Order: sequence, then structure tokens, then C-alpha cells
Amino acid sequence: MILRFIIVFAFLHSSLFGEGDERKNDILYTNLAGAALITGWGLVNWDYGKSAPHSSNEQWFGKDTKSGGADKAGHLYASYFVGTGLINLYENWGYDKEKAALYGSLSYFFLMNYMEAGDAFSDRLGFSYEDTIMNTLGAVSAYLFATYPDLSRRVDLRLEYVPSFTTADIVTEYEKMKYLIAIKAEGFESITNPYLRYGEFHLGYYTRHYDEGFSDASERILYVGIGFNFSRLARQSGYPTTGRFLNYYQLPYTYLPFEKDLNR
Repeated sequence: MILRFIIVFAFLHSSLFGEGDERKNDILYTNLAGAALITGWGLVNWDYGKSAPHSSNEQWFGKDTKSGGADKAGHLYASYFVGTGLINLYENWGYDKEKAALYGSLSYFFLMNYMEAGDAFSDRLGFSYEDTIMNTLGAVSAYLFATYPDLSRRVDLRLEYVPSFTTADIVTEYEKMKYLIAIKAEGFESITNPYLRYGEFHLGYYTRHYDEGFSDASERILYVGIGFNFSRLARQSGYPTTGRFLNYYQLPYTYLPFEKDLNR
């Protein structure tokens, strides 16, 4: 299955790029390097190769699922975040914004679903159509945020993460993660008050006590919150790189949440 996936990608790659485009090999090698990294990580941390290919029904965000749906939010965010990084990389290589957005989002769509193909060979995972759908939504989000500046000025997709430093697998440490959409006042011209333009509205989701599977202690938290736009502050203080980073990472303990445990 994995070899077939790579062959299909190579065919699509040759179809997307013209014969005279010398940069196409850079994109090909970037994707192959990403696939190699996923393979190595999967062999070490996710038991790749220990099972015949199989699928699993992970039931989306249900309370008695493996991680309460945090993994689904994680797939969407990872596809969006790394897809955006590839878009920026390809733009730096000289592609215009539209082509960089297309190639970058397609690249990570390939990589995340290559990972999903690898999961099919793990005895504790399995291929998940739910993950595939969330990967697709994340890649589409990366494309839309790159090609519609008004959207990126008004909305961020963010991860809040405080690592435990007790595991090497930081990719799936959902017990320490929160996922959120931040709607930023600065993106709306109708909000003119200079102080209110630092305001944000948050809609987020996270789970706790699912590390051993569902139990009476497990929590699925949906929350809304009022936050402060630290990205805007960093940019206006002369730290544009920090400002860009804070479009994707939510500083912990810097907002006022109102939470509802969906398990109660």
C-alpha cells in the first residue's frame, strides 16, 4: 500500500510540473524526505510493520473513543500548520503565491495520508477514514489561509501545548494540548478602538485523562474564551517573526475560558 502511494505521488508530481521547471525536483525530494521521516518515526513510535494492513473505525469525537477526538483535531492542525510551512518554503523558492499555496497544501496532503497508509500496518492504529478527512480539511485550510489574506487577518488556527517532557512522542501528547480557533478583532475594520483591536474570541477543544483510554475521569472540554492578541503586540514591538509564530501557537494562561465538559 505504501509503495503504491509513493508511485501515485510520483505520477501526480510529474503531471503537475512542466518539463522546464528546475525546481520540481526540490519539491519531490522534500516530500520524499518527509515520507522517510514519517516511516522512521512510525517504526520507532507507532509500531509500523507489525500488522497486516487493516482499518479502524475511530468514531470521531465520541466520549468513549481512544482520545476523545483530540487526535482528529490534531490531524487537522498538523496538516494546516506544516502545509503552511511548505507553502512559505515553496514561495521562497520562487513560486508565486497561488502555485506555492497549491503545491504546499498538496505536499502535506500527500505526507499526512502517507502516514495514514503507514498506520494501516500498525497493530495499535489502523487506517482511519476519519483521519483522512481531517487531513484533507487541514490541507484545504492551509490553501485558503494562504490565498485569502482577509481570512488570515481575521482568523487563526492555533495549538496550545505545554509538554510533559516524559515522552519522546510529542506529536500525540494530547493530554497536554488544546486546539482552538481565534477570531481577531484587528482583522475587522469596523473595530476602530486601538485597545479593542488587541482582543480575540476563542473557540477551543481539548481532552484530558484519555491516556489509558476512556474512564469515568475522562474529560472532553469545549470552551469559548476572551484572549489578547500577542501576535499583534509582537509585530508592533518590532518582532515580526515572533508575531508570525504566535499566529499558530497559543500562549498558555493568557485568556479567560468558559468551559463545558461534554462527558458530564
